Amino acid sequence: MADWIADSANNLGLPFVIVDKIDARIFVFDAGGRLRGAAPALLGLARGDDTVPGIGDREHADMPPSTRTTPAGRFVAALCMNARGEDVVWVDYDAAVSLHRVITAKPEERRLQRLATPTPLDKRISYGCINVPAKFFDTVVSPAFTGTKGIVYVLPETRPRREIFGAYDVRERAGRNYASRNGASR
Repeated sequence: MADWIADSANNLGLPFVIVDKIDARIFVFDAGGRLRGAAPALLGLARGDDTVPGIGDREHADMPPSTRTTPAGRFVAALCMNARGEDVVWVDYDAAVSLHRVITAKPEERRLQRLATPTPLDKRISYGCINVPAKFFDTVVSPAFTGTKGIVYVLPETRPRREIFGAYDVRERAGRNYASRNGASR
């Protein structure tokens, strides 16, 4: 995915993030496509690639488990403040989905312990937001988005990537281009 983003310039010269929901990992790249860091991530409790219409206007108590998805797609994102005055990267403001430091207000959720396990299923707990370790947010995410917007790509888990992004295989494309330049495609 990162190869396609850099090859196609889909990131418009901006830093970008790839969120892999299947493996519950996040990867942050600079504008040139160089990896700046990777970390585990907590994601929406429910499996799925779409948000429920109007979900961003609901209170947490009005969000049954089946509605708590992290939406797949390409999002122009920015570092801003949330309602509590904390800096977050707004991924999908209308759906109230942001990328932020892990929230530990409810000890019974064991979010820090979930981040530390190797099991992706342990990392499905949020209402849709992307939670990352605080140090990773402070040293990798925040600097990448300071003074600029960025692009967040959330990979789908129930639909093909090509359907969401129109992505192509860079190596396959390069091979076809090489063959056509050398007359091998006749």
